[in-house]
Amino acid sequence: MDRHALICRTILESPGITQRELAQKLNLSLGGINGLIKECLAKGQITFSQEGSYDVTEQGKKFLEQFRVDGALIIAAGFGSRFVPLTFETPKGLLKVFGERMIERQIKQLHEVGIYNITIVVGYLKEKFEYLIDKYGVSLLYNREYASKNTLTTLYHARKVLMGKNMYLLPSDNWLKENMFHTYECGSWYSSIFKEGETSEWCLSINKKGKIQHVKIGGRDSWVMYGPAFFTSAWSEAFFPILEAYYRLPGTEQFHWEQVYMEIVNGTAQKRLAEAKLMSEQNTLLSHLPKFVEQTELYINRQPSTQVYEFENLEELRLFDTKYQNHSNNQAMELISSIFQVGESEIQDIRCLKAGMTNKSFLFQISGKHYICRIPGPGTDQLINRKQEGEVFEAVKSLNITERVIYFNEETGYKIAEYYEGARNANAQSWEDMKRCMELLKILHNSDLQLNHSFLLRERIEFYESLCYRHGQIPFEDYSEVRQWMSALMERLDSLNRPQTISHIDSCVDNFLFLLDGSLKLIDWEYCGMCDPLIDVAMCAIYSYYNENQIDHLIELYLQRQPTREELLVVYSYVALGGFLWSLWAVYKSALGEEFGEYTIIMYRYAKRYYQKSRSL
Repeated sequence: MDRHALICRTILESPGITQRELAQKLNLSLGGINGLIKECLAKGQITFSQEGSYDVTEQGKKFLEQFRVDGALIIAAGFGSRFVPLTFETPKGLLKVFGERMIERQIKQLHEVGIYNITIVVGYLKEKFEYLIDKYGVSLLYNREYASKNTLTTLYHARKVLMGKNMYLLPSDNWLKENMFHTYECGSWYSSIFKEGETSEWCLSINKKGKIQHVKIGGRDSWVMYGPAFFTSAWSEAFFPILEAYYRLPGTEQFHWEQVYMEIVNGTAQKRLAEAKLMSEQNTLLSHLPKFVEQTELYINRQPSTQVYEFENLEELRLFDTKYQNHSNNQAMELISSIFQVGESEIQDIRCLKAGMTNKSFLFQISGKHYICRIPGPGTDQLINRKQEGEVFEAVKSLNITERVIYFNEETGYKIAEYYEGARNANAQSWEDMKRCMELLKILHNSDLQLNHSFLLRERIEFYESLCYRHGQIPFEDYSEVRQWMSALMERLDSLNRPQTISHIDSCVDNFLFLLDGSLKLIDWEYCGMCDPLIDVAMCAIYSYYNENQIDHLIELYLQRQPTREELLVVYSYVALGGFLWSLWAVYKSALGEEFGEYTIIMYRYAKRYYQKSRSL
């Protein structure tokens, strides 16, 4: 940290400032400030006027130019899971605090000190940030890996924006009380506040000059990493080659960029790089790492506890901005408030649940009892008939095998259901679990319940196919041939005149709940309709990624005997058709911006493999 530059910058920003005020502002002793003032005077960087104040000379201003801030990078790619349901509709950085969006407040603070070169790294709901281009002249950079990786990846994709420049690095979801940015910065730093008592934050050990010497996650009564950071061009040139190496190392996908820095400063980066299978440039890194450690000096930028706010969840935001106690302007919160006749402040302990492939859902608590709110995902209205889903809930209510639904809207698809404390999902690798799941399906199939609608594979395949073509292309090279195979399978099944019963269709293990009292529930009936009951066995198998032997065993568990040749043919055909159907579903969802990794390929492989197996029968 260049202290002469600090003196010049502070005098330039605060005309008429005294030595005592300088000492207080820069957290230095009066004697230390006196010595620095003398050195700056001797260098001709400042002058002492007859009025008793200091001024920065032209030479001092020229000296400061090397410290001029070139721009800022704002990280805004993440989902913000601890702020559901608000972040289902709005990225966290675009939430308003006291009527002002957090990211806009920071942009305006940057503008106040002459910083206009601003890049925002986006990912989740990226389109929501587009208006900032026109409003503030920012640039957007898309991080295609935002959904599966952490901020190490974000900085990797933005490295060209940062390297060779003096740049601020800002989380989009910070609220800064006072403007802590400057036209000039005199060294690399990380904002820090003091946390009393136990903390899970990243705790810092620093030397007398404020240089960070060690970082650990969690501690007590410590200065912690909190808020924005600043990188000099020299710091970035030294740091980013190591970050690039970490990006390529397996096991770092969920690393924050700070973890790379922590391992450098703690002296463990060399061990990690040495243990990895190193490429040539990583060998260079390994041999020069001590030099990088010396060059990547990062200083603490102490801030008062009331300056930087990183809201961890909605409850914290409610305490800060009381508007959120009862007026979050969020559809799901308003709905819950209306259904339970309580203020939004009484909706507590809000947590994002594991994201479903069709819907988004979150857990909440009212008066000590937990519930789940389901919100349909993008494009779901094209895939699900909510009126039919409502019919199913009414039909199966008498069986007492599904969750207790508190609220269901056939127009929007919103659903609120009771949450079962301590419940667990079925384990696809436990045959005891799967035996009970198959028994529950048999209860459903043997119930003689009738619905006014059917699940028609041919119609669904044609519909999903049309959606895919409407939004682009179907990417499989051999799709035309495989499509003909599926048509042949459906014709064969039609000729068998199979029985039709109420069938769940979405019978994956995640939809079977084992309750603490030992009972079993089956949830999520969106695709339910009249169909061949053996389709539920096939769907359960492919959702579990079962191989041939496992599928055969699942059939036996369901039938409680050896299957006939026809039953094997039917299940194998449904495995193929189910895989084909859900691969189309995944292609369509991908066109809407939702990716499911290898799921698409796995489902398509089921279609091809089990077409051949059914053909052999």
